[in-house]
Amino acid sequence: MKGAGFPAAVALCLLTTITQAAGFRSIEVPADADSPAIMGAIWYPCPEPPSDIDLGALTLRGAKDCAIRGDKLPLVVISHGNVGAFYDHFDTAEALADAGFVVASISHRADNAPPTFTDGADPSVMLARPLDIQRLISFMIAASPAAAHIDATRIGFYGFSAGGYTGLVLLGARPEWAAALCRFSAALRACASALRQSLQWKPMLPERRIRAAVVADPGAIWIDANSLAAIKKPIQLWESETAGRGLPNIAVAPGSVATLHKALVSQHEYHIVPNAGHFAFVLCGPSIKAIPEYCMDAPGFDRAAFHQKFNAEVLRFFLEQLGVR
Repeated sequence: MKGAGFPAAVALCLLTTITQAAGFRSIEVPADADSPAIMGAIWYPCPEPPSDIDLGALTLRGAKDCAIRGDKLPLVVISHGNVGAFYDHFDTAEALADAGFVVASISHRADNAPPTFTDGADPSVMLARPLDIQRLISFMIAASPAAAHIDATRIGFYGFSAGGYTGLVLLGARPEWAAALCRFSAALRACASALRQSLQWKPMLPERRIRAAVVADPGAIWIDANSLAAIKKPIQLWESETAGRGLPNIAVAPGSVATLHKALVSQHEYHIVPNAGHFAFVLCGPSIKAIPEYCMDAPGFDRAAFHQKFNAEVLRFFLEQLGVR
């Protein structure tokens, strides 16, 4: 369904008329007794003019380490896809920050380097992802450079691919590992691992601090219709029309997002992006450009133009669900 409270056209107008830059600052979520530190970055409202920010892997436009403008700001946390990085969704982060949000993104542990598998992704990295985001939220509202400016009652989530799976788990979904993995091939290392019970999934309570979530082409093969009953928060669900077709090692099977849409009982929007492939949700950058097909689009599909509209819809949704003072 489509939201009606804050028109997307207004959000798009807001995106195209903002002149100041998004502030940008690197962060490190400290190590705890069980896990190492996690690297990432925050984007936030900043009145200073933009300049080039050299991250080595890519160059962003923004105001590095500038002062944060505003108080009681809503927070959105971002989870990238498998073997991605904190900067993968920088344009969405910038758009939200320019509109008055603090945005925090991390590079997930053991899932942010070139893959070494040859017979299917090792799903063990998926267990730590929701915990990473919980640690990020706790850090952002208590100890981060932006903590004093954040309204801890207004927190949203955005995730793509495996990041979408991460968000669904945080909202209350329970993965069905062996059933999903072995449905594709009993010879997969991932399936064998699940059957040996090396994936010791511990059910987690829904992350109550998250009020709303945007999930794009989520890795929904891990989740079946019976595992979604605990999800109660509003969701904006996105599907690329050709999701999962011809992409090896991608946990987005054709039709899996549509199945998820039908199974969700919580309030949610459902958007299908015509003529789009799975990686349409990521501008061509360091995490995907090593595989040329991931940066290629079907004839007539303009990825940059789509991102402008996509960011406006994401902004509209979070404005409706979280608001901006």
